Amino acid sequence: MTVVKICGLKTAEAVAAAVSHGADMVGFVFFPKSPRHIDPADAAALAASVPAGVVKVGLTVDMDDAGLAAVVASGAIDMLQLHGHETPARAAEVRSQFGLPVMKALPIAGPDDVAAARAYEAVADRLLFDAKPPKNADRPGGNAVAFDWGLLAGTEWAVPWLLAGGLTPDNVAEAIRIAGAPGVDVSSGVEAAPGVKDTALIRAFLDAAHGA
Repeated sequence: MTVVKICGLKTAEAVAAAVSHGADMVGFVFFPKSPRHIDPADAAALAASVPAGVVKVGLTVDMDDAGLAAVVASGAIDMLQLHGHETPARAAEVRSQFGLPVMKALPIAGPDDVAAARAYEAVADRLLFDAKPPKNADRPGGNAVAFDWGLLAGTEWAVPWLLAGGLTPDNVAEAIRIAGAPGVDVSSGVEAAPGVKDTALIRAFLDAAHGA
């Protein structure tokens, strides 16, 4: 069955909806420019209700060691998601230093981007393929932008991967079919407004993804 991550959770209601309807992973955003940003203490409070077996992911963007240490020390997460310009060397360093699995987000617009992602196979535990942000965007993801899913069709990777970018309850099944994605990640596609999760959309997305 397709692995599903619901990202950018900020309320107990949204976390409960994700967990109760079968999310495999839940994501907390530690990036002040995002409307989904929360601090580590609030994330830890939300994470306390997440059952064992559901992976809690902390999304960071080019965060320094002190920031990462604070996130990890909160106990809110099981995995770090690096969603900035982190190099393969930096991803390996973070993974080693903080002792948590690392998911590296990679922006995709064309075949060259897919090829460049290969450099992270040996240093990340998961890969996340997201659309390149629009010009002048102030955040690297959560922009409700999709890319050509066919760029990933037929590709094989050394680690599990997720598809992200512009996914909604209406298009996720098609995206999975075209890309051959073993997992998907959604944030803006299950929101009523930026940063405001809609529990009905969370349920619809999970049902569509798991039924694909």
